[in-house]
Amino acid sequence: MKVKNFKEFKRGAEVTSLADEWSGRTTWFFRKIFVLHLTVILALPSFGRTQDTLIKNRPLQFQVNRLYVPGILMASGVLTNAFFKDQIKYKIVEQRNRHFGDFHTSVDNYLEYVSIPIAYGLDVFGVKSKNDFLNRTAILVKGEVLMYATAQVLKVSTHQLRPDGKDHYSFPSGHAAQAFATATFLSEEYKDRLPWMPYAAYTVAGTTGLLRIANNRHYLGDVLFGAGLGLLSMKISYWTHRYRWGKNKRKELSSAVY
Repeated sequence: MKVKNFKEFKRGAEVTSLADEWSGRTTWFFRKIFVLHLTVILALPSFGRTQDTLIKNRPLQFQVNRLYVPGILMASGVLTNAFFKDQIKYKIVEQRNRHFGDFHTSVDNYLEYVSIPIAYGLDVFGVKSKNDFLNRTAILVKGEVLMYATAQVLKVSTHQLRPDGKDHYSFPSGHAAQAFATATFLSEEYKDRLPWMPYAAYTVAGTTGLLRIANNRHYLGDVLFGAGLGLLSMKISYWTHRYRWGKNKRKELSSAVY
């Protein structure tokens, strides 16, 4: 019996050690990816410059088809939590706990905000945004307020227990909402000049959501709904902005040559 208990203890210790090592490597990996991503973005303007004429502070027009993506994400989040609990909601948590029960990383606490310094940093390094400082800051603040207020109201009203059982603020994921709101902000400001920016921004946002599940802080449905909420909140901020400063300024802007 003692030999068996010792073997079980040793096996458990090995699994814990492996999980800790994997967590550390994951944190290191994502930090390296973020640094590399930021370095490439800031280095792009130095490859060469050309002149083109763009309209700054141009309002983003509302279109019904722009509601499809956030609508599908939010609907999927609700359906997953309400009707597919055993098949999806709890199944993912069960697999996570079985294979990576001791996994934890704090990378997601930083990834949710990285789009903001990138959005303002690019402008400093000569890659001009679609909107000037005052207008884009107003858009960002309005989108953040709408996203945060809605998320907090839903957290309190739904009173959903987190998968780790620590509190009842699981639905929706605030980290996912924050990450996708700021990713939308970064994408809208630079997608005309940097066509690949939406892919990079939403990849970071999606990684944030996945890490919330890996950290056992949210169910899949929480993350899906939070992603849709963040995206929609920032879109609404753009659609409703009135551009009281410098409306439709036409300027000669420098862009990087790829």
